[in-house]
Amino acid sequence: MDAQSRGRADGIDPADQWVLNPHTGDYELRLNHSGGDSDANPSRTSGARVPHSREPVRGNAGGRRGASRDGRGDRRDTAREGQESGPGRELPGQRSRRSANGARGQESSGPAGRRSRKAPKARRKKALLWTGGTMAFVLVGLSVGGYALYQHFNGNLNTVDVGGAGNKNVFDTDAPINILIIGTDKRTGKGNEGYGDKGSVGHADTNILFHVSEDRTNATALSIPRDLITDIPDCKVKQPDGSEKVVSGTPNVRFNQSLGQKGRNAGCTMETVKEITGLKVDHFMMVDFNAVKELSTAVGGVEICLAKPVKDPDSHLDLPEGKHRIQGEDALAFVRTRHSFGNHGDLDRIKVQQQFIASMIRQMQSDDTLTSPTRLYKLADAATKALTVDTGIGTGKKLASLAQELGKVNTKNITFTTVPVDDNPAEETPVTVVLNQAKADPLFAMMRDDTSLTEVKSKKKAAKSKQDALLKGSKAAAGDVRVDVYNGGKVPGAAQATVTWLQNEQGVLKSTNKANAPAKAAKTTLEYAPNQADQARALAAMMGLPGSAMKKGTTDAEGLQAMVLTLGDDFKGAGTPITGPAKVPADIQQANADKAECAK
Repeated sequence: MDAQSRGRADGIDPADQWVLNPHTGDYELRLNHSGGDSDANPSRTSGARVPHSREPVRGNAGGRRGASRDGRGDRRDTAREGQESGPGRELPGQRSRRSANGARGQESSGPAGRRSRKAPKARRKKALLWTGGTMAFVLVGLSVGGYALYQHFNGNLNTVDVGGAGNKNVFDTDAPINILIIGTDKRTGKGNEGYGDKGSVGHADTNILFHVSEDRTNATALSIPRDLITDIPDCKVKQPDGSEKVVSGTPNVRFNQSLGQKGRNAGCTMETVKEITGLKVDHFMMVDFNAVKELSTAVGGVEICLAKPVKDPDSHLDLPEGKHRIQGEDALAFVRTRHSFGNHGDLDRIKVQQQFIASMIRQMQSDDTLTSPTRLYKLADAATKALTVDTGIGTGKKLASLAQELGKVNTKNITFTTVPVDDNPAEETPVTVVLNQAKADPLFAMMRDDTSLTEVKSKKKAAKSKQDALLKGSKAAAGDVRVDVYNGGKVPGAAQATVTWLQNEQGVLKSTNKANAPAKAAKTTLEYAPNQADQARALAAMMGLPGSAMKKGTTDAEGLQAMVLTLGDDFKGAGTPITGPAKVPADIQQANADKAECAK
């Protein structure tokens, strides 16, 4: 049974069962077409209002108005008007027909219940904002966030338990969100036999780390080249019987081997990303070739622009110069082609994929998508069928909650960039790349510090400015700085190495190694008393601590009490500044999701 008829035995399109209520900005699910009184208490399914009838709602005088069932004034008219607003709620159309003395009159023309009325602009905008908030996240043929990814979508999802590699919560409202999008070269679905590596269990072929800021005002989409030479760390993989197996790491191999090889799952790819960037990944979402085709079709096509005609015999992309709306096979060919743009390499393909993603995001937020219940349903259905996710977001309800958070980000504040790399010097004819540490470190530091790659005005920025003010003022002499150093990060021996550096290189002789911290720390912090502020500023300047690391107490220190420095996961080594730059370096490649570009 196909998606169009799966929801109802009578073959009614499930998409037509959703109507927009302009009062609330929500789509409401109507499942029962058998008749009955709509004034009955509505039942609810995962937050959706489900009235017991498709019949017209009852007015205050007991008469009935609503969509005719004669073929033109059918349920679609009701969907467009958003008339059924629940018991005790007056309809928008009825309210507009009151006379001056409060009596109800008839429409000036047309039979009752047959005339379509548009919701006021402000109310319609509110509705679009609510639905658009759950529809803004799409990456390489991946879309998440229909208006109602409820329990009837759960069966579409595939899940993987990544154990401690991810976050068991859907999201934390007071923390950034890091989601790893993985596109594999595993061949599934009809017509995909000619793509990818025959017999492959699937590599991490396309990889994007999507970092959403704590205040949800901005996001950074960081592409990680599949051919990046890196060290894959040890990782724990859950076995079918519930036990865990440690898969040993592999040094100096391509990033794409972090998935599928030696029994590695997506949790191993998440750990590899953390090893490279210093950012802990909360969740992953994985799609394959078939997903690109299905999702680009569900959204109604994705607009692209070609600066020149393209005819690629490998990807089968054959299009003239100019703008095109592509879906299905053409969409897959576009994101796969690597011999048509730039230097015909994987890095240029990544730029093309970023353009495709940005265009898909814009299409998802367009009125064409947001105001079409049919398209929204098909998109949500295709998305959940296409996805493999971690168990932390492994239900329709959790996925919808996450999508609603992601949808708060304005497209103009979504920046795409790529991990800075160089050709591998160990290869005479380079086919792989290596990390450009000098360029990559500042970029990773900005993401760890939750610093936007675009200019964004927000409450968080104002709070950051207030916190940064703690770094301004007089500084104590190095010989007067007294500090106890704890290691709460992942670098072994970091506390002793820091104390040695402080004493020998900076002259902070009153520094003491206190070994491991009582608990692990994600970020480095410096706790100090008000009368130690000059010491704290001096130490912060030496170590390159950001304002967010400064934790000022409320009572003064007594006697020889020392400050407490706890090194976190953001600590890379003694003498390496912890804070990231305020602005992205000028030579870092960037693209904005709000701007259309032509592939060259």
